[in-house]
Amino acid sequence: MAKMHTLTARKVETAGPGTYSDGGNLLLRVRPSGSRAWVFRFVSSGKAKEIGMGALDVLPLSEARLKAANMRKAIADGNDPAHVIRPPIETKARTFQDVALETIEALRPGWRNIKHAQQWENTLRDYAYPVIGGKLVESITVDDVLRTLSPLWHDKTETATRLRQRIEMVLDRAAVLGERDRNRINPASWKGNLEHLLPKAQKVQKREHFAALPYAELPALMAQLRQKQTIGAMCLRAVALTACRSGEIRGLQWDEIDLGNKVLTIPETRTKTGKAHTVPMSDELVRIIERVAEMGTTGTVFPNRKGQPLSDVGVTKIMREFSKTATVHGLRSGFRDWAGDKTHHSREVIEQCLAHAVGGVEGAYRRGDALEKRRKVMEDWARHLGEQSGNVVTLSVAS
Repeated sequence: MAKMHTLTARKVETAGPGTYSDGGNLLLRVRPSGSRAWVFRFVSSGKAKEIGMGALDVLPLSEARLKAANMRKAIADGNDPAHVIRPPIETKARTFQDVALETIEALRPGWRNIKHAQQWENTLRDYAYPVIGGKLVESITVDDVLRTLSPLWHDKTETATRLRQRIEMVLDRAAVLGERDRNRINPASWKGNLEHLLPKAQKVQKREHFAALPYAELPALMAQLRQKQTIGAMCLRAVALTACRSGEIRGLQWDEIDLGNKVLTIPETRTKTGKAHTVPMSDELVRIIERVAEMGTTGTVFPNRKGQPLSDVGVTKIMREFSKTATVHGLRSGFRDWAGDKTHHSREVIEQCLAHAVGGVEGAYRRGDALEKRRKVMEDWARHLGEQSGNVVTLSVAS
């Protein structure tokens, strides 16, 4: 057995540069600068490791020996000897809801719109918190996740799949933070776990597409909207004329419009694809913008009474005056059906008009060339929306 306590008080004060053993894993290291510090050296998994214990001027020889003895005991007990020097900070075990709220705040800066954050908050609040919100993250099991998802899986499949993904992300965060064992499978993971307990979403999901008016009826809708010179009606006309997503037009800003070149550009922060989308403006759309400008709106082109962008509910309410079933988003479907059925414009140009991602040869289309090609498509579309045959057509309205 190695000798213990081989150093003396005088030795530790006067020794020159070098490393001196006191036995029992305790070393004194003297730097050329004259600084003196204690080091605990031990072997773990076949590798030598060192733990700094502190400087001699704050940790005298007698106290260093006592700490070294405690560190040897920690190793014998299967514990980390570093905790003798720096005890771990004890953290209070947290619930799923605690970690979920923290996860939302951590992810919020990366989301492009407020709606995404609201969806996270609402689905967890309505479906997860009542079942597992109060449980400690370390204790959540597959059974807990199944109790959360099963009531939704068949009737609200899309909501359930998104909820599963969000629960998985929350529990992954807990594991990374050391609040769950990282070697344990995440009970909300799909592959190799829930895939054996729940049917695949596509097997049970009843896909419901956005209801759309037939494109033959859209000119009648536009004719009636032209009779309403309100911000909401003009916004809905703009949505139809651009075939953009509702939120992209409702959130349109004046600095995104170039009337001189007859284009508007939706910035990447407001598009679903995360890429800027330039939209050719038809003559009717230019007139709408000029009319709104006369109303003196600032910042947001189509504001509500509080100066904020019109809500989805606001434009949907106007749509409901003409059709009980059609949706605002369905206007895009009307455009796509019309373009495919009634025009000879190429598929890739039509898809670019809708800001859909296309790959391969289609994705290689030259942008400068495509803008003018898209302008021709949108001009044809505007002419279609302005077509009227005889008297005003009555829209088909579902009861």
